[in-house]
Amino acid sequence: MTGVAGAPVPGLAPLWTHDPVAAGPYRLLGRLGAGGQGVVYLGEDDEGQRVAVKMIGLDLSDVRARAQFMKEIAAARRVAPFCTAQVLFADVDGDQPYVVSEFIEGPTLYRHVRQQGPIAGNALHRLAVGTATALAAIHRSDVVHCDLKPDNVVLGRDGPRVIDFGIARALGVTETMTSRVIGTTAYMAPERFRNDSIGPPCDVFAWGATIAFAAGGRPPFGTDSLFAVMHRVLNDPPDLPPLPDDLAELVRHCLAKDPAERPEAEQVLMRLLGQGAGAVGTLRRDTVLQVGNETAGAPTPSGPLPRGRATVSPSGPLATPSGPLAAGGWGRRLRRESTDAWGISTAIFLGSTGAAVGYVASRAVATAALVGAAAFAVVYVVRLLLATTLGDRSERR
Repeated sequence: MTGVAGAPVPGLAPLWTHDPVAAGPYRLLGRLGAGGQGVVYLGEDDEGQRVAVKMIGLDLSDVRARAQFMKEIAAARRVAPFCTAQVLFADVDGDQPYVVSEFIEGPTLYRHVRQQGPIAGNALHRLAVGTATALAAIHRSDVVHCDLKPDNVVLGRDGPRVIDFGIARALGVTETMTSRVIGTTAYMAPERFRNDSIGPPCDVFAWGATIAFAAGGRPPFGTDSLFAVMHRVLNDPPDLPPLPDDLAELVRHCLAKDPAERPEAEQVLMRLLGQGAGAVGTLRRDTVLQVGNETAGAPTPSGPLPRGRATVSPSGPLATPSGPLAAGGWGRRLRRESTDAWGISTAIFLGSTGAAVGYVASRAVATAALVGAAAFAVVYVVRLLLATTLGDRSERR
């Protein structure tokens, strides 16, 4: 959620002596954090809306570097706002380039685990669903996060949110051997150390490591020296904390050394929702993100969390869910069924049969046509209402 003026922000540090006091139209109220990419400030506009402002610690005076930066930021701005903090604006023309994104109030996953201990049960499941939903939304826009880790997951009031997506790729960050990088290294995929291309599988690996940290309070490949962590990432199996069997299997799958063996983010989300990994159509893919978003932001129940309301066939695609998670689902089924070729063909066939019967009975063409039209209309409307009410035929198969 976007911050509200006047509300205190836990963890906000005062501005340092040499910190800027403004960035474009935003007043800077304090420091939210700092890292290899720059310093993040809490900003506020004239209307009191709060944002996160990241001052970029990189020289963008080169025209090509600036153009590539803006290209990546533009892609990040197109990401659907499912479990993410939206990128709102970027300015690279001034002396100090900066990126503005939605401010999500809440502790980072790293801070929460360090202060309150590991996450378990329904809260862990919601965290896994929310972060997988965010990755699926990010990857749909052809954006790669490149730096998913507990510091980049904020536990907001309406569920977990992934921040800073696309920023690392936009900056073309070259990491050095610092204490900050050791924390990041533990979530980097093996191909990153081989200087292979960076793609969505890198984020899926980081997701698995992040969930392992949330459940156990430590990354699955350790936190000691840089080279020791790199060696384990490249060669050793992950050291996972106790996890539910299905989640443990999924996390191991995501931490595969070979990127080709890892599932896609959308497949991860579908498995978390109990839907399997079948292919889905455009409409159903949007529904998957909606279900993930609603599940991640739902209040924690006293009993086990439902594993998705949709049903899936042994071999078929994910079905559209019913109930409050699928607002407009009845209308979508009505529109689909109204153009269903099988239903229209059936109505035409029975209408033609009715016309033939009417002609045989009356020997009048007009009467036959009227009977045929009536038969077609009745069959079409009745089939349409029944199919819409009972659910799409592809959902029942």
